[in-house]
Amino acid sequence: MLEAASGGCMILNLRSLSRSLGFAVWLAGSVGALSTALCFAQTPAVTNPNAPGARELVVGTKIAPPFAMKGEDGNWTGISIELWRHVADQLKWRYRFVETPTVTSLLDGLSVGNFDVSIAAITVTPEREQTLDFTTPYFTAGTGIAVQSDRIATWMPVLRSIASVSFLQATLVLLGLAFVAGWLIWLFERKSNENFGGGLRRGLSSGVWWSTHAMTQRVTGVVSPMTLPGRIVAMIWMVFSVIALAVFTAGITSSLTTKRLHGIVTNVGDLQSVRVGAVAGTATEESLSRMRINYKKLGSPELGLKALRSGSIDAFVYDRPLLAYLVRQGGSSVELTDIALDQQSYAMALRNDSVLRKPLNVALLHALESEWWKDTQFQYLGARR
Repeated sequence: MLEAASGGCMILNLRSLSRSLGFAVWLAGSVGALSTALCFAQTPAVTNPNAPGARELVVGTKIAPPFAMKGEDGNWTGISIELWRHVADQLKWRYRFVETPTVTSLLDGLSVGNFDVSIAAITVTPEREQTLDFTTPYFTAGTGIAVQSDRIATWMPVLRSIASVSFLQATLVLLGLAFVAGWLIWLFERKSNENFGGGLRRGLSSGVWWSTHAMTQRVTGVVSPMTLPGRIVAMIWMVFSVIALAVFTAGITSSLTTKRLHGIVTNVGDLQSVRVGAVAGTATEESLSRMRINYKKLGSPELGLKALRSGSIDAFVYDRPLLAYLVRQGGSSVELTDIALDQQSYAMALRNDSVLRKPLNVALLHALESEWWKDTQFQYLGARR
């Protein structure tokens, strides 16, 4: 009996000890978990210093009306500026603008890390895409051509047309046909008609002289072919020369009238034969070089329009919306032609693999589909696109 009682006591003691140990382990675990939680609660959260909202973004821009304009108070306005403000406010980004003089400096500033974003009227090109990244394009336009609007006051376009290669070619063709007709007349008439005889030089010159007179309808009848083959050639030449001269006259008259009334540049091909100006460091240079058009490099669009007004260049080529804005602001001495070169897309420039690209594109797509964007373009361009 005593042994049984002793065994029962031992079992009770072991159970009590087990419960005590379990409670101690649970208590230690709870205390440890609580301590860990308190430590994490006291440790500040670690943020990504490169996240867009973690710091003030540096936005490079330049004066490019109507996309980026700087007021006397230093405040920036324009299509690109308003679009950036709109998407930046949507994304809760902090930023500041930094001005540079050229598009090249905007792109170089991105490459060396001075800017996070560059905005103005920056054209997307394959060459720029190799070193930088771009957002979704937000504006598409062609390259425009400006010419002098007071063309009626000068005959220079007409004189250049007369001295052009095409005019010279047409004249040489007519003279060549007159020479062939004169040679045939001499060939058939030299033995039977003394007016075309007297040796090769005298006879051939007489034949060409007669064909030239016939072409200009100044034949008097004193000198005329006498043989049947000669008269057949003369008859064919008279009819043909009337038609050829009429076509030549109509073509030249039409060309000169067009140059006189519509200016020296009526199509892209005319740029090959006139003095062209373009702003250095822009995508326009690449377009003109690709078309093998010689041009004069200018420092700014304002200098280009000044050169056009002074007559040192005949045509100024630049981004069409920017050129249209400057022409409207500059008065009536320069006007924009209806000719447009290759299409160009404007976008915001970024560094390669920039963390800004994805959120910017999403915000841009929302903005470009909104009525706000249509109203903004109307405000600066005067027409809904």
